[in-house]
Amino acid sequence: MHRPVTGEVHVSYGQIYVVSDHDDQPDLDETFAGQTSGLCGAAVPGFLWLVTGLHTGDVGFTVEVHESAPAVDPVWEDVVEVSFRPLSGDSCLQQWAGERAWSLGLEETDYRVRYSGRGMDRGHELDTRLEEDAADQYLLQFWPAPPQPDRIVRQTSQIAAYWHGVARETPSEGAGGGGA
Repeated sequence: MHRPVTGEVHVSYGQIYVVSDHDDQPDLDETFAGQTSGLCGAAVPGFLWLVTGLHTGDVGFTVEVHESAPAVDPVWEDVVEVSFRPLSGDSCLQQWAGERAWSLGLEETDYRVRYSGRGMDRGHELDTRLEEDAADQYLLQFWPAPPQPDRIVRQTSQIAAYWHGVARETPSEGAGGGGA
């Protein structure tokens, strides 16, 4: 296992991204079009839109790259899975407006991605983190796997339920077809 990101990252507007094509950033509707899960938008090829509970501030964040599917740790309250294929060998975790990025070292191959969160409702209630301890934490895991439909593995928070509802109501028409 390789951990290209560990510690805290800054989120704005409750979002952070995985980018492999740096030309254009799709909008929220495009990235979640046709999905049932609303925390990790994967409908646009080479791009992941990650939703957080906290609106603005630092959240705990770890990215792991595995050789095979890791076990789902019960510590995570909200867990979704999507499929993803980078469009280049230059994939990165990127803050809003490209303010900062962390290279992920992903190959141009098909991956299954698990996005897990805990404390999302606390982060949402806090809204903006200034000096407080991190309210919400996230784990983003990649491993090689053929494309499969997106799925909700576990959902316990109200804010995750809200975003899952938003995704289900987003029409799939005009989606990029990127392996949700």
